Amino acid sequence: MRSRIALSVICVVASVVSLSYGAENRPLSVCMVSGSEEYKSDVSLTKFKDYLENGYNARCILIKAQNNKDLPGIEVLDNCDVGLFFTRRLDTDGEQLERVKKYCLSGRPIVAVRTACHGFQKWLEFDKLVVGGNYTGHFGRNEVAEIKIEAGAKNHPVLAGVADFVTTSSLYKTAPIASDCTLLMTGTTSISKGPQPVTWTRLHNGGRVFFTSLGGVEDFENAMFQRMIVNALFWTAEREVQRKK
Repeated sequence: MRSRIALSVICVVASVVSLSYGAENRPLSVCMVSGSEEYKSDVSLTKFKDYLENGYNARCILIKAQNNKDLPGIEVLDNCDVGLFFTRRLDTDGEQLERVKKYCLSGRPIVAVRTACHGFQKWLEFDKLVVGGNYTGHFGRNEVAEIKIEAGAKNHPVLAGVADFVTTSSLYKTAPIASDCTLLMTGTTSISKGPQPVTWTRLHNGGRVFFTSLGGVEDFENAMFQRMIVNALFWTAEREVQRKK
């Protein structure tokens, strides 16, 4: 009798361990929502999708906005591990916009890139409400911006393997960000009169949020930026970064 009980306990423990192992090792499910024509988000995210899937334990579905409004396949957002948003002033409304709102307001993992702070024209509140930002425009184009890690943020998981770098993407005016945000990186140009927040995290309704005002085509080609976005995707989903062997 005792041997049967012991065997049953062993089987239960083995099943739990197996399920836990399986959950931790299944591919990270990423829903990428693209709709920033000005910054060629379709091009950048298509390349980044390949980069992510080829190098890391992740599977992505890329939703591309049509006619600056329609998001065919956005239903995938409901069951993904993390949503990556790179949209700009889309006229999305109705059921599709409500689905996006539901996702973003329910504590789900969010990675928001550049124009995502004003990604939906009929929900501009996303910037302050969810991201904790304060977008008011940007400085001149063709200005080199120095992107630097905040001294107190060097050990943050999102910045693992990331160092200071430069970009020619126009620097966004984002200060001041919400007091409950954790500032990770700032950017400075010759005309910015001081640093502006460019990368930060926040806890919103219990879920992890990451935002960066970077995201030009050249940024997505930058190894430091690529690494940061990969880290952010796994971090917001509360997963360890898993490289493919």
